[in-house]
Amino acid sequence: MSIGKSIKRVDAFDKVTGRALYTDDMKLNNALIAKILHSTIANGRVKGIDITEALKLKGVVKIVTCFDVPDIKFPTAGHPYSLDPEHGDVADRKLLNERVRYYGDDIAAVVAKDSITAEKALKLIKVECEEYEPLLSIGDALKKTSVPIHEEYPDNILAHTSYEIGNFNEAIKEEGLKVFEGEFEISPVKHCHIENPISYAYAEGQKIVVVSSTQIPHIVRRIIGQALGLEWGKIRVIKPYIGGGFGNKQDALYEPLTAYLSQIVGGRCVKLDLSREEDFVNTRLRTAMKIKLKSYVRSNGRFVARELELYGNKGAYASHGHSVVSKAGHAIKQVYNDELATKGDIYSVFTNLPPSGAMRGYGIPQITFALESHVEDIARKLNLDSIEMRKLNAMPLGFVDNKIQCYSNGLFECIEKGKEYIEWDKKIKEYANQRGPIRKGVGMSMFSYATGVYPISLESAACRIVLNQDGSVQVQMGATEIGQGADTVFTQMVAEILDISTENVHIISAQDTDITPFDTGAYASRQSYVSGMAAKKAALEIKEKILDHGSFMIKIPKDNMDLRDNSIVIKETGEILVSLKEVALHALYNTEKSVHITAEATNQCKTNSFAFGVCFVDIEVDIPLGKIKVNKVINVHDCGKLLNPELAEAQVHGGMSMGLGFGLSEQILFNEKTGKMYNDNLLDYKLPTIMDTPPLEAQFVETYDITGPFGNKALGEPPAIPVAPAIRNAVLHATGVGFNMSPLTPQRLVEKFKEYNLI
Repeated sequence: MSIGKSIKRVDAFDKVTGRALYTDDMKLNNALIAKILHSTIANGRVKGIDITEALKLKGVVKIVTCFDVPDIKFPTAGHPYSLDPEHGDVADRKLLNERVRYYGDDIAAVVAKDSITAEKALKLIKVECEEYEPLLSIGDALKKTSVPIHEEYPDNILAHTSYEIGNFNEAIKEEGLKVFEGEFEISPVKHCHIENPISYAYAEGQKIVVVSSTQIPHIVRRIIGQALGLEWGKIRVIKPYIGGGFGNKQDALYEPLTAYLSQIVGGRCVKLDLSREEDFVNTRLRTAMKIKLKSYVRSNGRFVARELELYGNKGAYASHGHSVVSKAGHAIKQVYNDELATKGDIYSVFTNLPPSGAMRGYGIPQITFALESHVEDIARKLNLDSIEMRKLNAMPLGFVDNKIQCYSNGLFECIEKGKEYIEWDKKIKEYANQRGPIRKGVGMSMFSYATGVYPISLESAACRIVLNQDGSVQVQMGATEIGQGADTVFTQMVAEILDISTENVHIISAQDTDITPFDTGAYASRQSYVSGMAAKKAALEIKEKILDHGSFMIKIPKDNMDLRDNSIVIKETGEILVSLKEVALHALYNTEKSVHITAEATNQCKTNSFAFGVCFVDIEVDIPLGKIKVNKVINVHDCGKLLNPELAEAQVHGGMSMGLGFGLSEQILFNEKTGKMYNDNLLDYKLPTIMDTPPLEAQFVETYDITGPFGNKALGEPPAIPVAPAIRNAVLHATGVGFNMSPLTPQRLVEKFKEYNLI
């Protein structure tokens, strides 16, 4: 059996030997090079562009400006298409933009024979702009609306939603309630995947072929069609191996522009490869948020009612629209349940900063930082054990919110494992009443995370399996491997159902929208859950077809047979009747009934479930230096059934590393007057290195979730969620100082320690 075993990654050899082909490895040798001219103002309008001198440069093939592109606004979000226009993604940008909305907006593009020529041409283009006051903060965007960032949104509010569970005003009348308030601010951060966004396009027959490093090839195909006003069938998108995405590539970034540039040069191959600086500024960021929480709590720590006010900084364009901020705003009523009422007001606000979109955790890391900090503060003020207070309010088994039901819950077991590893009870006492410049502390945080996007959005995935002549199978998934190990797990799933060796399952890692079955893409920790069910369905279907032909071949009723260990056997005894290879050869080449045995299945997922987890940390704080050293850190996860323990551990280690950066050092900085990004590179952006990373401990509590194809549920994004608030809470334990902003940089620590007279 394959499920539950730590088999080697199916793509490991190709990746470590360099045989794996990424987008840049596949470009045509005669590709033209495209470069983009970006605005040097954050808010305004392009009045004119003079390309005369640039066109004289030898090697320049074409220059296109914001005045030349089709007058079509299109969406970019990696969401399923909606047949109801009222529920579609916001179409608010063009291929190039005459209305400038952030410092770096795309206003012109050069196509040249090489990159040096293209760069020289950019410097020769002259731009005349009408400049408006940059609105860089949520506060400014809400106050100064004389020239809205998008005329369709005169108040600069993309969306405002609210909810009320129970009767809030009645609930807070209960006598004796303690009221606690907290305000939190989350800075924007960057994905920092190794491979920058890259795409190239060329004409092939009547089609435009786009090869791209994307998480969402089928959605990108549709968006290119929308942006260029073409039928979707005239576009083919190919996704090779991809060097990471983390949500940034869950948008159509520059693929529509690349396709257009190929169009205007007669279908020649055009490559558009972003620099690291462009990736920082011109793709997507994690959504910055301002969060206010107000809790009405009994003296024993039970939450009676809570109120949320949340503002998300969308930046210049809608990208994923209101969905990231909305998901964050609804999460507070899931991980913790109020006894009587919960209320939320949630806003997504346009500003003149680079657009924000999806990033690992999709709003939950931000709200978890605020919520877990707030909960820790409440427990401290009530002089209660913070873990026991969490358990008192935590989501119970059977809980339902918006059709998502808690079918399995190992949260309390996760807590106990984390406590034991970090020696929680011992160190809570040991680190009490410290003095001196260096102090130690322990902290923890917990979370819940829904698996996939049902019922908010469509969940659909497909799989195709073909029986090869040697008895092996070929597997095609529309779901994309982006480094997380999805192809390995799909291989295990098919091998499990067919009871064949994983070496006999050949999965095709690249996606090609002309031949690969449909899948919405890699996001929302959905693949092993949603796409995994498609793989299971297709495997069960081809198994039936194999047994059908085996029955015809050896004249034994199908009900008496089964597949085991690469053979058809007698179900009761296990006696081998015929090898799978013999069946495959006979199926194709017998002269009586030749058949090509294939199966294709679609899974429209109409279920969801909650994954859970915790993080515990042991730290020391150098107060004069404002430096935090993480001595020990552990994540414990309930992701249902473990499909591949080593891959699961690797996922957790990667997520913990991202969480450390989110909590301690990663922060995008902007010029407060112009909106220009200061640290748009991997030197000035403080991404943790191996030297900054402590030993990472990952443990699991296995539950079996009845909705998952093999009892599994989300794991991809959850590891990045709880680390930052656990560190924050450990600093509170060590120093008595609570920080309500992330990340906890040395400058922020020193400034606040001075306020508390610790320095």
